[in-house]
Amino acid sequence: MTVKRIWFVVSLVVMAAMFFTACAPAATPTAAPTQAPQPTTPPQPTDTTAPTQPAAATATQAPAATNTAAPTPFTFGLVMVGPYNDQGWSQATYEAGQYAVSKIPGAKMVYIDKANTSDRPGTTGLQLGEQLVAQGAQFIIYNSDDLKDDALQFAQKHPDIPVVHLSGDYSWAAGKDFKNQPNLVNVMGRMEYGKMMGGCAAALTTQTGQIGFLGPLINDETRRLAASAYLGAKYCWTQVLKKDAAALKFKVTWIGFWFNIPGVTSDPTQVADDFFNSGYDVVISSIDTTEALVEAKKMTAAGKKDFAVAYDYNKGCDAAPDVCLGVPYFNWGPAYVKWINMAQAGTFKTAFDWNGPDWTNINNPDTSAIGFNKGQALSADASTGVDNLIKAMAGGLNLWTGPINLQDGSVYLKDGEVGTDLQVWYLPQLLQGMEGQSVSK
Repeated sequence: MTVKRIWFVVSLVVMAAMFFTACAPAATPTAAPTQAPQPTTPPQPTDTTAPTQPAAATATQAPAATNTAAPTPFTFGLVMVGPYNDQGWSQATYEAGQYAVSKIPGAKMVYIDKANTSDRPGTTGLQLGEQLVAQGAQFIIYNSDDLKDDALQFAQKHPDIPVVHLSGDYSWAAGKDFKNQPNLVNVMGRMEYGKMMGGCAAALTTQTGQIGFLGPLINDETRRLAASAYLGAKYCWTQVLKKDAAALKFKVTWIGFWFNIPGVTSDPTQVADDFFNSGYDVVISSIDTTEALVEAKKMTAAGKKDFAVAYDYNKGCDAAPDVCLGVPYFNWGPAYVKWINMAQAGTFKTAFDWNGPDWTNINNPDTSAIGFNKGQALSADASTGVDNLIKAMAGGLNLWTGPINLQDGSVYLKDGEVGTDLQVWYLPQLLQGMEGQSVSK
């Protein structure tokens, strides 16, 4: 081959190479590593108040799906002995359900109120609980001592459904009537403290030295709460006002149920009027409704100067604020949240919770099982006296300390003896110094 021909062939090869190089696609990023090269020196700490690499910071947080996924639905049912808006016991338990719904993602409440033989003759609490299950309830709350057998029967019939009974003692292993039902819990607030506060407010306000106690039916709960109100009144009468205990008159009248049932109970309006018309200028209510306040307001409008202590519901004074000295109330919300969360976690088991106040703040809605809201009618001096009693109890003062005698004169707690939970819960009579019926006829 001649030199000329060789150079011709070489020229063609070079030109072809240049042509194909010019027409080839540009290099893509996939030719590079998929991650940035790691630094050769350790990264320096960053200011946590202003991250320099927000994208990296989000990688350490919970996945976005956790924040956006719908919460697991959970429906709980509430059976109430009275109307859901009674401004007393049942409304307090109803609003606790609303609190639980606000605190537990996905929670929903269904309820039935007026669960009593007068409003729902021929219907049992067991049947009402099952009606709520038919509406999707996975957890049932019974709100009254009057429904204790219904709560137990429902729990026995539905062992897979958690049941909370407000008040009662069937789940108290040390109690007198322990049933050992695995899916039943009893919850109660230590309202004894609240009644002591209300009794103190009454004693520091009365001008006649006569305090009436408007009670519901007679049982362990109502006896110990009436007695606690008396102990609080007696303490402030003798220790704050420095008056003789014998000069304090404290009378209990029971109407026969938690609220008025015409033709069945005594009329609480008439009972309150009887107190006010016979020299009692303060009435402590322990029923579910507001008759004591309403009648105190009526008497005061007629020219007398009468007062009342409300009960159960934190806004109880709203019925008649000008004559209300205060309201000891139950705060059931934290207990609902605790037990519903346990049910959802699969850790629900039988227990007896007798929950006291949060002494750092008895009116903390997230922590305190009972509280006391002062009323507009409470004087500045009386308010100070109540505050001092609260501080003393927070510091360890226990008014259930002897000497305490029963109404019949027998010794219940010896001098210096502190009442046990069993002695307080199962108080068999009213106390010496109290007038009124101790046991049902």
